[in-house]
Amino acid sequence: MKVGIFAKKIDKEFIRNLEDLFDSLNIINADVWLHPDLLHIVNNILFLNIKVKNLIDSKLLPDDIDFFITIGGDGTFLEALPAIKNKEIPLLGINTGRLGFLADILPVEIRGAINAIANNEYKIEHRAILQVKLTPVQGIDFPFALNDLTIHKRDTSSMIKIKAYIDDAFLATYWADGLIISTPTGSTAYSMSVGGPIVSPDSKNLIITPIASHNLTVRPLVIPDNHKISLKIDSRDSKFLLSLDARSFAIEKTLEVQVEKAENTIPLIKLNNYCYYSTLRNKLMWGIDKRN
Repeated sequence: MKVGIFAKKIDKEFIRNLEDLFDSLNIINADVWLHPDLLHIVNNILFLNIKVKNLIDSKLLPDDIDFFITIGGDGTFLEALPAIKNKEIPLLGINTGRLGFLADILPVEIRGAINAIANNEYKIEHRAILQVKLTPVQGIDFPFALNDLTIHKRDTSSMIKIKAYIDDAFLATYWADGLIISTPTGSTAYSMSVGGPIVSPDSKNLIITPIASHNLTVRPLVIPDNHKISLKIDSRDSKFLLSLDARSFAIEKTLEVQVEKAENTIPLIKLNNYCYYSTLRNKLMWGIDKRN
């Protein structure tokens, strides 16, 4: 079994859990590939003396890796995606962060999770992702997003104007700080924080949510994910920010942004006892009402 592990930071409190992870992988005779940052932490900061020769590189990462582990929060999970590019390698997130919708395995569950995977006691959820294209054509490394694409004002306090089209039909002009195009997976991320709806991950939808809209009648909109969205931006600044999950790019305002669901998906490993609605209820603390 071949396993990739991605992490940018390891807290000292997680050292024992990291040892559990490596021990569990050793028990199942896994061939481990480590991100260079994690290998440096293991060998020079934690002094675990783990001997790993294989380093993660998107050009060298074998296509037959069985699964990929991220250690951190949802941000770390999203950062790992460009490392594996479009190779549909199943991902498992170990949560050392704060919320954890994507990274949902707790440190105390590591041994059980690895054992379950070794025994095929898990399921795969294929999550839709966004693909962005710019007109005229501009190159963006890994032009995909699992959570969301965001158009945002750059340096000034002035609003930006965003004309949105669905296929060839004009939708609206947004006068706002920005606009979020979200997948169902990303509905519990940035979109939710600005008033967007929560959408079940298996819903075949895209969510359009304005950021601080200056027109109070403009509300979030849910559309089928077989439509293409085109955005034309006007701003006092010559550039605007385009964000794909955690990665941001300064883009000339003369460029048109086209967004659609990508052909490929991101496969997520979920243990057999996983339930999205239980996760939703617990993460958002819907059950803290004393009447429950």
